[in-house]
Amino acid sequence: MAFKELKRVFTTRPVLVVLDLDKIRIEVNTLKYTTEEVLLIKCENEKWRPVAFISKSLNKAKRNYEIYDREILAIIRYLEEWRYLLGDIQGRFEI
Repeated sequence: MAFKELKRVFTTRPVLVVLDLDKIRIEVNTLKYTTEEVLLIKCENEKWRPVAFISKSLNKAKRNYEIYDREILAIIRYLEEWRYLLGDIQGRFEI
């Protein structure tokens, strides 16, 4: 029963999306102990869908950063992690 339901979901709903570097956006979130970064792509229906996700913990010193410093840290981590993708972008992208 469960297998049939999974089969139905995978064959009727879009699961994967091709990465179009001209339609990407980055969202970052910072919590007290972690930073989270999500790479999103704009689909044909104008909705944003996640393509990749990164979550990294903060060490004791970085946990004491002010919130805006932790947000910048998350952006820097994102740019370092996915720089191989960003190098091929022709235009701008949104963070």
